[in-house]
Amino acid sequence: MAVPMNIGLLLQSEIVEDSLYKDDGVCVLGIFGKTAMQPGSAKETLINILADKRIFSLFGTDESDSLGGESSILAYYNQENRVLYLVLTSVFDNRQLLRACESLTSSLGHSEAHEFWKGAEKQHCLQLLYLFSLCHVLLLVHPTCSFDVTYDRLFRALDALRQKVLPLLRVSIKDCPVSKEWKLNCRPCPPRLLFVFQMNGALKVSGSGMSGNGADGAGDKPKKHSPRRRLQHALEDQIYRIFRKSRVLTNQSSNCLFTVPANQAFVYVIPGPDEDPVCSLLGQLRANCALRENDAGTPAPGQRRYQQMRHSNRQPSFTVESSGLSSSGGQLVDCTLKEFLWQHVDLVLTKKGFDDSVGRNPQPSHFELPTYSKWADVAYRLYQVMISNTEEESAELAMKVQGQLKVLEGFLDADAKFSENRCQKALPLAHSAYQSNLPHNYTTTVHKNQLAQALRVYSQHARGVAFQRYALQLHEDCYKFWSNGHQLCEERSLTDQHCVHKFHLLPKSGEKPEPEHNPPILYHNSRGRSTNACNCGRKQATREDPFDIQAANYDFYQMLEEKCCGKLERINFPVFQASTPDPAPASDQVTRPPEGSGSGEVERLKEKETVTHTPGDSTSLSLALSLGQSTDSLGPYGDGAEGQEKRPSLVDRQASTVEYLPGMMHSGCPKGLLPKFSSWSLVKLGPAKAYNCHTGLEQPGFLPGSSFLLPWDVVIRSRSEGDIGSVESLDGGPSSWPAPNKAAAGKRGSSGGVGRGRRRDDVARAFVGFEYEDSRGRRFFSSGPDKIVKVLGPGGAKEPATRVLNSDMPLYIPSPAQGRGVKPHYAQLARLFIVAPDAPIEITLNPQAQPGPPPCPVFHPEQTEIVLPPDGLWVLRFPYAYVTDRGPCYPPKENQPLASFRVLRGILRANTASPPPQ
Repeated sequence: MAVPMNIGLLLQSEIVEDSLYKDDGVCVLGIFGKTAMQPGSAKETLINILADKRIFSLFGTDESDSLGGESSILAYYNQENRVLYLVLTSVFDNRQLLRACESLTSSLGHSEAHEFWKGAEKQHCLQLLYLFSLCHVLLLVHPTCSFDVTYDRLFRALDALRQKVLPLLRVSIKDCPVSKEWKLNCRPCPPRLLFVFQMNGALKVSGSGMSGNGADGAGDKPKKHSPRRRLQHALEDQIYRIFRKSRVLTNQSSNCLFTVPANQAFVYVIPGPDEDPVCSLLGQLRANCALRENDAGTPAPGQRRYQQMRHSNRQPSFTVESSGLSSSGGQLVDCTLKEFLWQHVDLVLTKKGFDDSVGRNPQPSHFELPTYSKWADVAYRLYQVMISNTEEESAELAMKVQGQLKVLEGFLDADAKFSENRCQKALPLAHSAYQSNLPHNYTTTVHKNQLAQALRVYSQHARGVAFQRYALQLHEDCYKFWSNGHQLCEERSLTDQHCVHKFHLLPKSGEKPEPEHNPPILYHNSRGRSTNACNCGRKQATREDPFDIQAANYDFYQMLEEKCCGKLERINFPVFQASTPDPAPASDQVTRPPEGSGSGEVERLKEKETVTHTPGDSTSLSLALSLGQSTDSLGPYGDGAEGQEKRPSLVDRQASTVEYLPGMMHSGCPKGLLPKFSSWSLVKLGPAKAYNCHTGLEQPGFLPGSSFLLPWDVVIRSRSEGDIGSVESLDGGPSSWPAPNKAAAGKRGSSGGVGRGRRRDDVARAFVGFEYEDSRGRRFFSSGPDKIVKVLGPGGAKEPATRVLNSDMPLYIPSPAQGRGVKPHYAQLARLFIVAPDAPIEITLNPQAQPGPPPCPVFHPEQTEIVLPPDGLWVLRFPYAYVTDRGPCYPPKENQPLASFRVLRGILRANTASPPPQ
């Protein structure tokens, strides 16, 4: 074998052995340890000295450079000397360390980087155990002349790992042609461990072998041993004492991971060069090529002459060299590295073995010197189990061996062990912080807030690489605690209140609630109650806080219909009529207006309002809509063309009878769909004379003096005075402007108010009232966006309805009777009362509610514009809650302006129905 190769390639290849050495035993020598950062200090170069050849490059090998930072074992088989060298390279060598650092990305976290390094260290331990299972002699190389005490922990970890995987290794080599002792102990003998330290400039030795500290004073005797020899003896005593204290070494060598000789040197210190490496190499070359003066004889040619020259320059081991300092004795000359190592190798090759047991009754340890073929068979089996798993037969054993690497964590990963202990102590503190001041059932928001508090407490005490892992465990523990009977139902009512039940299921149709079921089967309940009136307002009742739109806008009022207003005349809004037994809700393919179109829609609506009361305005959709063409994002709110007849609205078109609208009608709904029920109601309480302007509206719940409707005077013009179909508006629109050089219509001269001096048949008086209702059933009318109707004396309300008709009325206003709590109490726009007089006019109703700031859509009934017949007291009931396909529009919070929740102006318009009588 001329060049070194990886152990895996060596075991797979067939080495042709010389017939002279084929039956001889092989001594396996393993080399491991650390290397210094300066060049020329690789462990492989020691084999050059031991084999007297240039086998490994001084500055590294191509085989070790191509490993990419992973641990590997290089092998070199010297058949002549019958020694097989195994060199372990890992991240403890400078080249592999640099390549491992290059493989790490900058985005890798501290915990991931720690796992990478510890994973590399575990694989290094497994390969080191592989060497301890195959070698007779092991050489630990260290770049300094001081012992690294971390090896004590490493060897204890290897010993524990060996005891764990020993049954698995026995199974893997049970069919190998080796002795029973080898199969039982999974190694040819307890390996002997030797130590090689490098001087590293710490101790300078003169050429004569004496240093400056050879004599302490002029009268002291010279030392028998050189400083390097004394350093080796001190290191031997230190190493032996450390390993005996930690019980890595015991009296019986067969039970130990390795042994050290009792009567032989096992520490060698390589002296450091006094000059640079180039000069050192030139000096060695000069010394090898020049014969000493006292050598005689003719040098032999070729390889023999080279060996003689090498031998002639060696100092004999343990010889006494005369010194002029002492006549009574001399100083022992230091031996070379090869001589130091070869005294141990000779014991192996001569089959004497190692007798390193100590104590009163030492037990002989087993020893076997195998041939190369037997050793390769065992090495290949162990290689498949411990390092590379390429065979299916040993796959199961290899997985079990990898699973036993956890035993190394307690020995090698002291940082992780400290971090785990620290995090485990911080975990109960974090759990206590999470559970402090917790109700029995709570929502996700409370859970997240408490979890954030627990993480803050945890981060104050936890440290190290286990921080993230135990933080995830804290997440899981808190979630388990929350979901194990403490989770509150996450459903919110339409008034933005949580359900008070813990996590539960809703009853199916026809199923009864089962509170004892796990999870319970219950209806949602927020324990919130309010008092509301029926459609017409004549009867009040208590209602539960609704969680769905049907209970909020339909079921409650249907229940009161049977007791109060079920027989009243009404205008029914169109709803979905099914043509199939199983109708389905429309899919979520709603053509929503683009982002930011809500504000533009409001502006277009305001532009429309400037011409709302002009004569001849249509009360429905434009011709384009009636023909199936789309106008703009306003949908049903597009302006109608003047002078056209009343055209069909959206609901007058062919509506679907297969799919229904799952929510309420609003400006963003798809065309051609209707809901299964209407959230609005329009009923007639009676004729116009049913309302007495002197006594007000006689219904329960009204605050004193606030039950009066506002008067609305509508001017009726004859054909000779204006165009047919004209409309009278009191908001200053174009219809009320006089022609140039003419007085305003209905005025005599330049004085007089509205309608003053006219004939009584020219003016018709209607009444309008915007009724607000709070959750306690208190009701009142409003005479403006920020004013409540308050009539103290007889005669009814004096303020006209001009302000409320020409303004955006709020959907919510502060209730005049606030509770004791800090939270404000709001009253909601519930009904619109209209008294249509017995006159030739048509009052058109067009309610448009926007329950939120843009881009909140505008809600409207299923019929966009409704013409109220004359002579009637009509009540339009607004929805209790507003819901879109994206969810409910909740009532305003404390920090939200009430002006964003409004009913758009232009809700009423009066048209002349026919010419007045002659």
